[in-house]
Amino acid sequence: MRLLRNIDWLLLGAAFLISAAGIVSMESFSSVSPFADRQMLWVGLGLVSFFIFSSLDLRILRRTSAVVVIYAGAAFLLTLLFFVGAVFSGAQGWFNLGAFAVQPADPAKLALILLLAKYFSRRHIEIAHVRHLIVSGGYAFLIIALLFFQPDFGSAVIVAGLWMGMVLVAGIPFRQLALLAGVGAASVLLLWNFGFADYQKDRILTFLHPLADIQGTGYNAFQSTVAVGSGGLFGKGIGYGTQSRLQFLPQHETDFIFASFAEEWGFLGVIILLSLFGVVIYRLVAIARQGETNFESLFVLGVAVLIIVHATVHIGTNIGLLPVTGTTLPFMSYGGSHILVGYTMLGMATAMRRYGRSVRGTADKELVGVV
Repeated sequence: MRLLRNIDWLLLGAAFLISAAGIVSMESFSSVSPFADRQMLWVGLGLVSFFIFSSLDLRILRRTSAVVVIYAGAAFLLTLLFFVGAVFSGAQGWFNLGAFAVQPADPAKLALILLLAKYFSRRHIEIAHVRHLIVSGGYAFLIIALLFFQPDFGSAVIVAGLWMGMVLVAGIPFRQLALLAGVGAASVLLLWNFGFADYQKDRILTFLHPLADIQGTGYNAFQSTVAVGSGGLFGKGIGYGTQSRLQFLPQHETDFIFASFAEEWGFLGVIILLSLFGVVIYRLVAIARQGETNFESLFVLGVAVLIIVHATVHIGTNIGLLPVTGTTLPFMSYGGSHILVGYTMLGMATAMRRYGRSVRGTADKELVGVV
């Protein structure tokens, strides 16, 4: 019972309501669709993972050896995909286990948050040094490269945004933002000429000229914006979304779950959904402020950054502000891997909340001693 009293019920409740909205949207697509039933199972397992991790003492993660092992394990699994991975939607990004498939990209994001939180927790005073930008970028680049060549461009973009967000919350000087912008621009030019596949170039060109090929490469983006716009103020009602029910909108349970939700729930429903995400972020920031050490604070902020980046990219593609990259909406899109990892991260944040901040100074000194 003591552990239950330490649960951040507002955080958990907001995430669960987001998941419930996703399940209702999936159920409304078709009475014979298996997605809603499977998603309920994944959310149930996610809740179990949340309570398990919220009860653990995670201070062992302050040790460099622990986070390095986790990061190395994640990189190994991503590398293994090139040899035994299954191909879905053109990307070799899953381990096919028969009854279900596992996507290691989601655990890799968690591993990177842990590693960057550990790295910056001891170097926040020296963050102005460019070498820390380069070293931390190297950690992120390995994950980005492994994802990019699957090819999973959407996840690679998410990881790049995660690294940049954690660099910013770690305290990078604004004068180095210009360096980041220059590196980003150079990377885009190199990728356009030597990295992007033809279909990825088509997606970007479609974003710049969305009406140029509605029946071809621009079809998904066009149908998504139609779905969002047709929802109006109050929506068409649960089960009455024509774009999704009549199969005009592809992958409506994963990559375009926001568009499907907006069509049936309308602008007011979208406001409620974004407010729930706001509650999740608010509670994570509050937990980060109470972190016993810099490591806990940076980890929880990293979780918040990941959710923000995921939601921004997903919603941006659904409303036509970003190229279609194929990303999930946290806690809402169909899929077991991202649901389990999402609730696990919230459980870890809740566990770190128990430590309190009354001994912050002492704990930071102890943190240096265990490296």
